[in-house]
Amino acid sequence: MLQKIILATTSGILLTGSFPETGLSCLAWFALLPLLIAVKDLNFRQSFRLGLLAGLVHYLTLLYWLSYTMKTYGHLPVYLSVPVLFLFSSYLALYIALFSGMFSWISSGPLFSFFMIPVLWVSVEYIRSFLFTGFPWELIAYSQYKSLHIIQAADMLGPYGISFLLAMSNAAFFTGFSYVTGKRRHEKKISIRHFLIPSLVFILTLSGFWYYGKNRVENTDMAVSDSAGMKIAVIQGNISQSEKWDPAFQHATVKKYLNLSSAAVADKPELIVWPETAAPFYFLYDARLTKKVQNGIADAGTDFLIGSPSFVRNVNNTEFYNSAYLLDSDGKVTGKYDKVHLVPFGEYVPLKRWLPFLGKMVEQVGDFSSGRKGSTISFNGHKIGVLICYELIFPYLARAEVKYGAGFLVNITNDAWYGRTGAPHQHFSMAVFRAVENRRALVRAANTGISGFIDPAGRIVGSTPLFEDAVMTKRVPVLSEMTFYTRFGDLFAFSCIALVILVFLVKSRKK
Repeated sequence: MLQKIILATTSGILLTGSFPETGLSCLAWFALLPLLIAVKDLNFRQSFRLGLLAGLVHYLTLLYWLSYTMKTYGHLPVYLSVPVLFLFSSYLALYIALFSGMFSWISSGPLFSFFMIPVLWVSVEYIRSFLFTGFPWELIAYSQYKSLHIIQAADMLGPYGISFLLAMSNAAFFTGFSYVTGKRRHEKKISIRHFLIPSLVFILTLSGFWYYGKNRVENTDMAVSDSAGMKIAVIQGNISQSEKWDPAFQHATVKKYLNLSSAAVADKPELIVWPETAAPFYFLYDARLTKKVQNGIADAGTDFLIGSPSFVRNVNNTEFYNSAYLLDSDGKVTGKYDKVHLVPFGEYVPLKRWLPFLGKMVEQVGDFSSGRKGSTISFNGHKIGVLICYELIFPYLARAEVKYGAGFLVNITNDAWYGRTGAPHQHFSMAVFRAVENRRALVRAANTGISGFIDPAGRIVGSTPLFEDAVMTKRVPVLSEMTFYTRFGDLFAFSCIALVILVFLVKSRKK
């Protein structure tokens, strides 16, 4: 049993190693192999436990930064922040445990197992993306964000198509291992046919992904060369989180952003983008600071998109929003976007009655309210799709904005509270997929980084270092093509879940 525990632990470590900041993306192609070897002849309960161990090792090492954030900005002592990290990692590990247990329960012959492994993996990843508000942080597909030709199929299948390919690779390695070592699977002999067919299917599938990707990159580049475009500048103010909401630093923060914006004016951008809550006050309510921003914008003589909290007073209550304002060159508001998908314990506290010791980590009054999904901001005859911070990790939000006409995407965020951990790198990796899925350029402005530009093919055409003041200006193409994924969403993931349910029903009836 010790050997199986070591194998499961190894899978957890390999999975984490495939993501930034380690970034050994090649590990994802065989990271599940040790776990599959460990559970190949076990029952559901035993496999579930080993999968839980692999998942726990993976998420504790991937999301270690949560403990830092909770301690530093949630003001939780270590004796609470570490157990909370452990509990959250345990919850996420349940999905890998479910994958492991279901693999043992429904698979039988080598070929059937080969085809079911990627189907099961995609199913549990997709469920994780929406259950209990969802947390699709670093799906296995995101490990390949720099593999340009491989990830292009996301414009048809979403990130789950790339996850499917990676899981299929693991399944092929598993079948090959079983054949080479002469191991039986549920007392069934592994013949050379069981080795060759999965290998051939995987090689053909990988070749198909690569060939499709090569053509899509070429076609996208042609579309970009023929498209309208605009110059956009991103401003990285590098404001410490400890100073960000301190009233004594508000004027200095605004002044710094305006000074950096003045430096960007020399490049003649049509739009200057500030990060999430770069204006650390209630814009249009705090008269002095609002006037300071508007005067600075008028001096710059160009349009701005700035992040700021906002509120709306109703008869019985006041609703708070995490917002982005579009201002014209005179400093007048011409558009506004309110964040849709809020961060649990960051922008609202779920289960307050049962978890009273967990307060919000965003230093604002009251819980935030959600904006309207798919809303866009009109700008110079085009529409901007805005994603604020955490919204970047949800494919459905970017897809909805593009369906409503967004010609490019803008992500404004404040990753300062992640510190110098792997989280900012992990967060940035997911931005690449939002660009590819929808064939839209993505502009990213982050308070402390990583800011940058991603083209519609998924190339990172510019990025900034962490914790440095930065100004970057690039031409951004504006496209109108609507991809299959934009139009129809997660049909591929749905089909995987439907297949798992069908197999489950058939197996249940037989047993």
